[in-house]
Amino acid sequence: MDLTWNEQELAFRKEVREFVEAELPADIREKAFKHQRLTNTDYIRWHRILAKKGWGAPTWPVEFGGTGWGPLQRLIFEIESFKAGAPRLLPFGLSMIGPVLMKYGSKEQQERFLPRMLTVEDWWCQGYSEPGSGSDLASLKTRAVKTADGYVVTGQKTWTTLGQYADWMFCLARTDPDAKPQRGISMLLIDMRQPGVTVRPIHTLDGGADVNEVWLDEVKVPFENLVGNENEGWTYAKYLLGHERTGIAGIGHCYRELKILKNLAATTIKDGKPADQNPRLKEKIIRLEIDIRALEMLLLRVAANSAQGPGPQASILKVRGSEIQQDLAMLQMEVMGVDSWPYDFAWMEPGAEFEGPGPDFSAAASAAYFDMRKTSIYGGTTEVQKGIIAKMILSA
Repeated sequence: MDLTWNEQELAFRKEVREFVEAELPADIREKAFKHQRLTNTDYIRWHRILAKKGWGAPTWPVEFGGTGWGPLQRLIFEIESFKAGAPRLLPFGLSMIGPVLMKYGSKEQQERFLPRMLTVEDWWCQGYSEPGSGSDLASLKTRAVKTADGYVVTGQKTWTTLGQYADWMFCLARTDPDAKPQRGISMLLIDMRQPGVTVRPIHTLDGGADVNEVWLDEVKVPFENLVGNENEGWTYAKYLLGHERTGIAGIGHCYRELKILKNLAATTIKDGKPADQNPRLKEKIIRLEIDIRALEMLLLRVAANSAQGPGPQASILKVRGSEIQQDLAMLQMEVMGVDSWPYDFAWMEPGAEFEGPGPDFSAAASAAYFDMRKTSIYGGTTEVQKGIIAKMILSA
């Protein structure tokens, strides 16, 4: 079942499909469909292929080097790219600090940083969460003390995704300790390669170390790296989080994982038959596909009505996207059954003969399952998002 696209949109979808099929490196595609980890060079290679085509920043306006695509084109690009096995575009530059600099940054910051994001000449990371300040971000303790030529930043950030590769961090720090929590925060751009910056890996359940803690020990930040006005960083932080939460919906990722799930169910043998012939499993897959279609329609509606940027509806997308991604990972584990872990799922009868996908895929898919548990936490927990929905939408 397809959405109803007009001729122009169908032509664009065909163009994206053909381009990705021709230009996506085969080794990257294979990693995606086997749940294998991508390296930093894999991401950079794909970014630069897109930049050469002029597609390096699908969500940006033309004046900043973007495509100028509308919501439907961006959605088509995301879905078709992910379906084909392309990596996600690194969000920290393109979807987070990039839009903030376009709206609030100085002309010098825009000219210095934005062009380099298109080809990942600079790898960015996010300096928001702290050990005692996650969902309650306004309680952050990292301090930025003003000096004659800038700020001296001291503190600790945590859950810094892919910070081990980062050249730059956009960081929230307290510049006025006497102001109300949200009023005393500023956003600073920090060079991660300078003295005083220490990155330490955090090992996660999936066996990886893609998140980190970052220690800032009297790190110097010049005045020109202050975004917007001092003590107004909370405004910029909320604007950035709206873009992040919309992206976490992960509609393209959902479609790819659905494709993997269907292929897995068709090739996994249970009692001499493909697993997808089991009525209870088939029903679960159909329900998930319906959920994905509904999420896609909601994403379209939000995108079409968000001329001023993402609103509180981004929280709905974040919650549902997180839940669906977790459900997809869980159902893949169910299909693998005893190959994933020693557990009898409801649709598997006791003592059933079972032939799974093999240990390599199973290990990678199991790691992906554990990795997906974090989607309902990062970018603002599900509980916090439901509070935003209740306050900003239901009480409106």
